[in-house]
Amino acid sequence: MVRIIGSAEEFWRLRIIHVDTTAGLEFEWHDDILYRQPAVSFGAEVELYHVEAVRLDDSETVMRVGTFGESADARELLSQASEDLHAMTKSEFEARYLDDAQMGDTGAE
Repeated sequence: MVRIIGSAEEFWRLRIIHVDTTAGLEFEWHDDILYRQPAVSFGAEVELYHVEAVRLDDSETVMRVGTFGESADARELLSQASEDLHAMTKSEFEARYLDDAQMGDTGAE
């Protein structure tokens, strides 16, 4: 593994993704449509907040730093990780936040 030296903020950015399946998807009914696709079922209703780190040079590389049931907890981690992102080197930040992180879903931002 090649070690790259530099500030963590030159390589990563942070974001919170809010996943909410407690409210059903809203569909508009149009009289001119003969067939309506059934609503998507997510199984159990959940509301989660994922704190993720995204590579600046490759937005497809997303690492999940933490998952929380409350917005305040996710924002607290985001605040702490943001401070560390500005203060730490790339290697220090990755060792603290990303060594045990899971690859997150990639998608539109």
